[in-house]
Amino acid sequence: QVQLVESGGGLVQAGGSLKLSCAASGRTFSSNAMGWFRQAPGKEREFVATINWSGSSTGYADSVKGRFTISRDNAKNTVYLQMNSLKAEDTAVYLCAARGSPNGAMGPNEYVSWGQGTQVTVSS
Repeated sequence: QVQLVESGGGLVQAGGSLKLSCAASGRTFSSNAMGWFRQAPGKEREFVATINWSGSSTGYADSVKGRFTISRDNAKNTVYLQMNSLKAEDTAVYLCAARGSPNGAMGPNEYVSWGQGTQVTVSS
């Protein structure tokens, strides 16, 4: 399985930006789709964004579309989430996940490996 480590979270004011990174170990990273999810206290895990194995196809939750951008660098075994125009409701733990398939997906059950998460807090 792929080991995933997220970084880049922190405290930011509403309207600000953060860029999250997810470093993956393992030789299969470039063959697999990746995703970002988030979970706020007392809420279910929520899909944020997904990207296919090559980076040519992406998908977003309606709540982040136009504000967040997912990308990947297969040479560095890393996937990114650029978050702009942040809102208080974006506050959550953000988790990176890897599929065992080249195509992206929205359901958390479609992913086989998960990172520990990084906290993002947006103050209003």
